[in-house]
Amino acid sequence: MAKNNVPAADVDFESATPAEVKEIICRAGSRGELTQVMALILDGRDRNKAVRRNVKGPVRVGDVLMLLDTEIEAQRLGGGRRKK
Repeated sequence: MAKNNVPAADVDFESATPAEVKEIICRAGSRGELTQVMALILDGRDRNKAVRRNVKGPVRVGDVLMLLDTEIEAQRLGGGRRKK
């Protein structure tokens, strides 16, 4: 039990896949709380695949993220040029 009789959250990292942050692409959100990064998957079926992911919280190049899903890629942020 954690503080105030609230059970501690159990996190199962056995099914997660490690991915290393290779590049910080941009920051988004009203306060910049969301960071879009390119991460290289280090293990599993999609090993050596680069994916674009959104990360909430502090992150920097070289950090290792534990991804629960390696197939879904985040959409690009910032809206670029729209086709008319």
